[in-house]
Amino acid sequence: MKKFILGSIFVLALASIVFAVDSDIVKHSSCTYCGMDRAKYAHSRVLIEYDDGTSFGACSLHCAAVNLANNIDKAPSTIGVGDYYGQKLIDAEKAFWVLGGKKQGVMTMNAKWAFENKRSAEKFIKENGGALAIFDDAIKAAYEDMYKDTKQIREKRKLKRSLKP
Repeated sequence: MKKFILGSIFVLALASIVFAVDSDIVKHSSCTYCGMDRAKYAHSRVLIEYDDGTSFGACSLHCAAVNLANNIDKAPSTIGVGDYYGQKLIDAEKAFWVLGGKKQGVMTMNAKWAFENKRSAEKFIKENGGALAIFDDAIKAAYEDMYKDTKQIREKRKLKRSLKP
């Protein structure tokens, strides 16, 4: 009986840790702009918390940039991003970013990946290419790529619709 109680406590503690890590996915399960499942894209997801107490969950930096542009009068208090390898949210401004490389990005051809530490970012670069960057570089690239990425997304969706019976 004692083992059962200790086991139950362990399972509940573990469940609360897992829930806390993914609570942003529970609150924002899919991206408002593209509909993508944020759990499936935990490695690229973004959570913006605004100073008015509202929050927005995106699948990618591309969709987060759309939201930031659409909410120009709201100031973000924090921006969290999924660590590429660990998939937990990390501070986007403290993250080590990798721009480009051979691994296709989420909602963009010019990939933008975040890493909790420089060693992980350098490992990714060694395996996939790309260049080390900071958050300002990544968000600037997201805005610069917006036209090309949005055009490509529209063309893919148009093709998908035309192939439906």
